[in-house]
Amino acid sequence: MENKPYLSVVIPAYREQERIGNNLLEIESFLSGKNFEYEIIVVVDGSPDNTAEVAQNYASQVKNLRVINNKENHGKGYVVRQGLLETKGQYVVFLDADGSTSITHVEKFLPEFEKGADVVIGSRKIKGAFIQIHQPKHREIMGEGGNWIIRIVLGLWNFPDTQCGFKMLTGKAAHEVAKRMVVDRFGFDFELIVLAKALGFKVVQVPVRWLNEEGSTVSLTGPNGFIQVLIDLFKTKGRLIAGKYNIKKIK
Repeated sequence: MENKPYLSVVIPAYREQERIGNNLLEIESFLSGKNFEYEIIVVVDGSPDNTAEVAQNYASQVKNLRVINNKENHGKGYVVRQGLLETKGQYVVFLDADGSTSITHVEKFLPEFEKGADVVIGSRKIKGAFIQIHQPKHREIMGEGGNWIIRIVLGLWNFPDTQCGFKMLTGKAAHEVAKRMVVDRFGFDFELIVLAKALGFKVVQVPVRWLNEEGSTVSLTGPNGFIQVLIDLFKTKGRLIAGKYNIKKIK
């Protein structure tokens, strides 16, 4: 791409062959109406289906689309980190491949950067948020409990929803934070926030409209399970205490 993009869009994807196409077309429809350059990077996490091939087939309809196809599964945190480090945009947004939070939220997020924000995270738990379709009750309860533990352990008292999959950063913040991140699974969200704050970046929250899409790989056990998130949480706290993140104030 000759011109540096104004916005980079990163989409982590796993088992999304049925949904990735519609989301890519929605993103293209929205961005093509804007007066700025953009790039779209789909990072496929060793998916056993045809997610990568399906995404690549939309290259003729989606401007500046790039698909990174990891042959092995590493975890959502790994591919988000990988995608962030590949971006060239002045601003970077990552969002879920299922379209649970629409790309149109960018219009609400961009003004926050003009006010001085470096990182803007979507929240389903603050005033103005709207959950169009809820998760099953047991997952909501598990998520609520997990959020409280995260807030207590990492001191993120003002962040009732660290795990929303829609987050936006300046290009500088995206690279400085991503190159320090190490959590490969779902715990990467709180790692990103706590690192951004530790580096001196201003982090703000914006309410989002969110709908649950079936097909989540979240469970109690396993590599993407609730227990693994807790393990990564305490490991993150340990790395912070031990100074292993090479933290120095950027701002």
